[in-house]
Amino acid sequence: MSVAGHQVEEPEDREASFSALLEDSMEDLYDNAPCGYLSTLLDGEIAKVNATLLTWLGYRREDLVGRRSFADLLSVGGKLYHETHYAPMLRMHGEARELALDLVTADGHRLPVLVTATVKKNQDGDPLLVRITVFDARERRAYERELLRARREAERERERLQRLTSTLQRTLLPAELPEVLGLEIAAHYHAASSDQVGGDFYDVFPLDADRWGFFLGDVCGKGPQAAVLTSLTRYTLRAAAVHDTDPVAVLSTLNSVLRQRHDPGAPRFCTVVFGLLQPDGDDFAVSLASGGHPPPLVIRADGEVDVLTTPGGQLVGALPDAHFVATSARLTPGDVLVLYTDGLTEARRADGLMLGEDEERLPALAAGFAGTGARAVVDSLAEVLTAWADEPSDDTAILALGPRPPEAR
Repeated sequence: MSVAGHQVEEPEDREASFSALLEDSMEDLYDNAPCGYLSTLLDGEIAKVNATLLTWLGYRREDLVGRRSFADLLSVGGKLYHETHYAPMLRMHGEARELALDLVTADGHRLPVLVTATVKKNQDGDPLLVRITVFDARERRAYERELLRARREAERERERLQRLTSTLQRTLLPAELPEVLGLEIAAHYHAASSDQVGGDFYDVFPLDADRWGFFLGDVCGKGPQAAVLTSLTRYTLRAAAVHDTDPVAVLSTLNSVLRQRHDPGAPRFCTVVFGLLQPDGDDFAVSLASGGHPPPLVIRADGEVDVLTTPGGQLVGALPDAHFVATSARLTPGDVLVLYTDGLTEARRADGLMLGEDEERLPALAAGFAGTGARAVVDSLAEVLTAWADEPSDDTAILALGPRPPEAR
């Protein structure tokens, strides 16, 4: 048929040509597909294989078809996996998907592949043969090895960082608490992160033969800059107390030192309680001052709890003429003075409720520890912290001091 001098193919001819092209394309697609194809009999003997897989492995078609089984192409480990996993999965489920195996090429090299296999069945459901698709996994395996190497390197680097962090953290806390005649001292420190240095700190130290200084606080921030501020704060408090033991004067000196820091962007303020402890017979006299810190508690031996509030005490280092407030207390045998950071009161349960959201909750809990001693009080509060929040998100420091009964001294 012709139109305007051009030969036009009849519809029947076009269909025949398309059918022939499709048939040729299907066969070519199988043989030169971007993945390997092979079919095996039920016993594993190779019945058909495409040119792509032959090229990858370096075999001729006649080397494999009717002469080798699929298992013969596997590495030693692959053959073991074939018997223990691949073959049982085909028998039980009729398929096996994305199995990572190694094929052995004609020259003995390994070819990492991903294998997916399905069992072809007849109309009656009887298995006829196994069709296997093979994907070249060399790039993927190389990527996985590089990913694993990078992960191991990252883990080693994190372990190194954690060791450095732990070492630095220990330098910011007393190696051990001093022995004070007639006084039990105990402390607890919870680090919320093993990767960052926390900003909580405490210490107890002698001032002269019968007087002791103590403090507990929390600097702004975390990490190296917070560690620098913590170190400066600790040593300033110790030095200032030697010059003038008045707690308000000590905090005022610290405030001036922190205000003189010239490190743009670095934190330079903290909250802190500084106190002076002096024996008086079987008792101990306590005077302390607070700069924006949660109020200490005195757990009396009879179960009463005194909250040592210092209303108006401001952050240390935030203002040039910060105001600090002092208070005092007397500790008799069986009493325990407890200082803590806001990591305790701001611990959150799964439902978002904070431990210190109700101001009466912590004193009520503390009353239940009356008469147990400083060590037992600290341990009990640490249990309360972890029971309230499985993974406390903030660092927490607790320091407790309590006169021992005369018979226990």
